[in-house]
Amino acid sequence: MNQLKALYKKDIVPSMVEKFNYTSVMEAPKVEKIIINMGVGEAVQNAKVLDTAVEELTAIAGQKPIVTRAKKSIAAFRLREGMPIGAKVTLRGERMYDFLNKLINVSLPRVRDFRGVSKNAFDGRGNYTLGVKEQLIFPEIDYDKVTKVRGMDIVIVTTANSDEEARELLTQMGMPFKK
Repeated sequence: MNQLKALYKKDIVPSMVEKFNYTSVMEAPKVEKIIINMGVGEAVQNAKVLDTAVEELTAIAGQKPIVTRAKKSIAAFRLREGMPIGAKVTLRGERMYDFLNKLINVSLPRVRDFRGVSKNAFDGRGNYTLGVKEQLIFPEIDYDKVTKVRGMDIVIVTTANSDEEARELLTQMGMPFKK
């Protein structure tokens, strides 16, 4: 069993129940899924760019992403409806805990001048969005094979009812928020 999941069951749930006065342990919020999204705008001109993005996302997430397509045409960007413009992957269960553990303990500390992640990136419904400027912070990415530095969005979806509960959950899981 994943150490983060074990920590969640053993320590985090009881302390959340105590802090927010839940009547049942089932009320304690949990991480439902993590969505990693990588927009690849250059895929419009060069289709091979998308393949490398898909490979990198597969290495990072441990499962194959789906290719996202344009919803509508935008002439200024030379974009037609249905053209592939990105890749995303949704993690649940063990893989989700593995990824979250790796993100908190390995990848985020590798960011240059890292002072913590923003406290204000909650959406009001208990979900947290984190933007990563470069894929190089992940240990699976081979620095020499990277052709272009790409960022990605990481959305952590929780069952929390409020931002306060979600913030407490992620803080106890070890998310390094700014002081």
